[in-house]
Amino acid sequence: MEQRKLAIITGADGGMGTEITREVAKAGYRVVMACYHPEKGRVVCEQLKTETGNTQLEVEPLDLSSLPSVAAFAEKRLQRGEEIALLMNNAGTLECGFSQTQQGLERTVSVNYVGPYLLTRKLLPLMHGGSRVVNMVSCTYAIGRLDFPDFFRSGRRGSFWRIPIYSNTKLALTLFTIDLARRVKEQGIIVNCADPGIVSTKIITMHMWFDPLTDIFFRPFIRTPRQGADTAIRLLLTPEGGQRTGTLNASGHEKKLSAKYTNHPQMESLWRLTEEIVSPWL
Repeated sequence: MEQRKLAIITGADGGMGTEITREVAKAGYRVVMACYHPEKGRVVCEQLKTETGNTQLEVEPLDLSSLPSVAAFAEKRLQRGEEIALLMNNAGTLECGFSQTQQGLERTVSVNYVGPYLLTRKLLPLMHGGSRVVNMVSCTYAIGRLDFPDFFRSGRRGSFWRIPIYSNTKLALTLFTIDLARRVKEQGIIVNCADPGIVSTKIITMHMWFDPLTDIFFRPFIRTPRQGADTAIRLLLTPEGGQRTGTLNASGHEKKLSAKYTNHPQMESLWRLTEEIVSPWL
């Protein structure tokens, strides 16, 4: 069997994850679908094999709220030594209440930022010139705020509030994208982030009393998972997506970031503190 280029997609069984996986599979890549719910992932995997005619899709369990799980997933790839062409950090969460992981991280922070950070850092040795990393962010990064060390253990300074914490994780992931792109530029590795806009996925229904009303009034006017996934797909697969690095992209195009973000005063501290947290697994 032909050895195809390898792509890894987290949250591949979700709304946008399925759409991204479909397009990457159609483009002829061998795909590892990294899923929090592997049983659901296997159903999606079989459907996509039938739809795309690409049988080189496989499901691997990955729990981004567990750094040992992230490390184990990455170690398996490292032991196989297969070059990675595409890494799509798509998985994310918007938690309804406060909870900490076994590593003492607020769960949203682990799933949306620290887990993807560790995964990417561990897989970098398998990447080469032309490899692409795409991180799924959100327009809410613009209202994000990083208060250390509160960010890591509780998501924010003060009481739990899901939207600000989510925004903080997306700011952190955006800064990580910019910083990593600079660090690996000489190796020819491309690192960008995609803002999908407001997408009609299950993450919108957050089980508060007003959420059903939010669904009724806003869901018809927001993007489908395919529309939301479009920017990430372009960054992964098009020639244009390989010609820029360290950028934020929305609606299929680069969105210029101000110096407030490209020279963010906390970028260096964020990298250093995150490195300290993940160091036992690097």
